Amino acid sequence: MTKQAKNVLIIGAGGVAQVVAHKCAMANDVFGQIHLASRTKAKCDAIAQSVADKGSFKHEAVLHTHALDALDTQAVVALIRQIDAHIVINVGSPFVNMSVMDACLETKTHYLDTAIYEDPAKICEAPPWYANYEWKKKEAFAKAGVTAILGVGFDPGVVNAYARLGVAYFDQDTVTDIDIIDINAGSHGKYFATNFDPEINFREFTGVVYSWQNNAWQTNQMFEVKRTDDLPVVGVQNSYLSGHDELHSLHKNLNVPNIRFWMGFGEHYMNVFGVLKNLGLLSEQPIKTAEGLEVVPLKVVKAVLPDPSSLAPNYTGKTCIGNKVRGKKDGNDEEIFIYNIADHKEAYEEVGSQGISYTAGVPPVAAAILIATGEWNAGTMVNVEELDARPFINLLNQMGLPTRIQDKEGDRLLEFSL
Repeated sequence: MTKQAKNVLIIGAGGVAQVVAHKCAMANDVFGQIHLASRTKAKCDAIAQSVADKGSFKHEAVLHTHALDALDTQAVVALIRQIDAHIVINVGSPFVNMSVMDACLETKTHYLDTAIYEDPAKICEAPPWYANYEWKKKEAFAKAGVTAILGVGFDPGVVNAYARLGVAYFDQDTVTDIDIIDINAGSHGKYFATNFDPEINFREFTGVVYSWQNNAWQTNQMFEVKRTDDLPVVGVQNSYLSGHDELHSLHKNLNVPNIRFWMGFGEHYMNVFGVLKNLGLLSEQPIKTAEGLEVVPLKVVKAVLPDPSSLAPNYTGKTCIGNKVRGKKDGNDEEIFIYNIADHKEAYEEVGSQGISYTAGVPPVAAAILIATGEWNAGTMVNVEELDARPFINLLNQMGLPTRIQDKEGDRLLEFSL
């Protein structure tokens, strides 16, 4: 028998965790007590102060904070039991996914994360990546009757829901292409910075680019394949074929022969990235300095770059993330675009984080609400495209991430009558 979902434990204390904390506070009539834990309690305390300063709690409450080594499964187990957590929202480093997941299995606590697990010693694993780690525990979650929703940020996450909706829009089994496009048309004013953890960001782009084409995995190099789109609000943008989490589940759960992920990059980012990579500064393998010190180049680069959460106060501009889906509708070829526009400044004014963190942090809270209300309480491990997307999209529309659709009828808000 699983617990009735109520108390929430948020793991992590970066920009995404800040968004999650604020949005959970805004729904504390659903969640009950809300707890925030990370290795550095001072970071949790700063987020708690932000939640208090902005008056984010729907009903008067306190955001409880804890120091936690999330790589220590038994420490996570002890904290879950101490605070009687019913849902864990893991927005810490992807390195902690498996230890936190094991703790949730042991305590029969529902689990959510926003990114695929990463082994610190490896970069870009062979597809399907989920099969190497998370999916091995699917049977255990089903046996325990506990819900685990994998990759429920924006991408992965919301775009998985867009993919399911796109397939449903067209005539059965006629969708040929899903192209997920992620554009950040904002500016943070720094010479060079990443919008989320630099270590994870660079690891994502230094390996082989895997895409699903002609019902098989295809490999390319980063920045090898480019496309140009004229997109709503952000205009004409270039993006590059990239490897990404979504492909590792969508290819299995949707009958679509071509599924690709495209990320927008400016020339300056690509130039700096190329220099760092060519110098070996993005390597995850330890090296020794002339003084005999052992360092990991990638971690050194991370240490000298701005903390992504520090970018928020001066960030301007917008993001556009969505899916272009091609298939047949009423027997005719058609392409649609399901997408979201987010504003960096508006995100900062609401929750103190920039737009990239906002788009990643709102969806897991919406998913947690749907677990708490029973609509997404699957009682097993799932990826987002395996769930009914309609209540998720409706809830995101209310929570600050509205979804729009462009099709032959025009451009409009996408919402559902349930």
